[in-house]
Amino acid sequence: MPSAPRSDNAAEDSDESLMLRFAAGDIAAFDALYARHELGVWRYVFRSVRVQAAADDLLQDVWFAVARSAPTYTVSARFKTWLFTMAHNRLVDYFRTARNHVSIDGSDDEDSPGIGDTLAADSGFGPLRRLESSEQAAALVAAVERLPHEQREAFLLQAEAGLSVDEIAAATGVNFETAKSRLRYARNSLRQQLQEFA
Repeated sequence: MPSAPRSDNAAEDSDESLMLRFAAGDIAAFDALYARHELGVWRYVFRSVRVQAAADDLLQDVWFAVARSAPTYTVSARFKTWLFTMAHNRLVDYFRTARNHVSIDGSDDEDSPGIGDTLAADSGFGPLRRLESSEQAAALVAAVERLPHEQREAFLLQAEAGLSVDEIAAATGVNFETAKSRLRYARNSLRQQLQEFA
């Protein structure tokens, strides 16, 4: 029986079909997945570890794990959930072994922008608007940093990865209600901390 026609345009393929194609030896499918998800995974990891070099290493570890897992990959959840579960697991390992943590405000790398710099984009509304945006970004950074680890993780998985509550639960290995509670508490805490910007 002939197989279904394969799309030569990777932009039209789902993540899951690209991963299955990569598992079958299609390197271009891996390249397409990497192009789609590299930035989201990097931002999630970077905003968790706050050190650019560590984030770069963890990103590389995640994609190596994707490549190593390809032969046994099966579609049991959205690819994005599976990918961010791998990223979460790499972060857990990192925090178990890391001794020194850098504040979310910056890093030891002078050239590395802090999260406030990456959140406060030039809006085009002039100096006052940029100042407000920068102040809001700094306040958000500080508020996110003050969240308990589990709440911060749930918030970042939704904000950076766009994962649903079900997917956050799967990625972090907790039940739906626990993930939902962590996310709710994180949002409430952030709302309270950022009232002056409302």
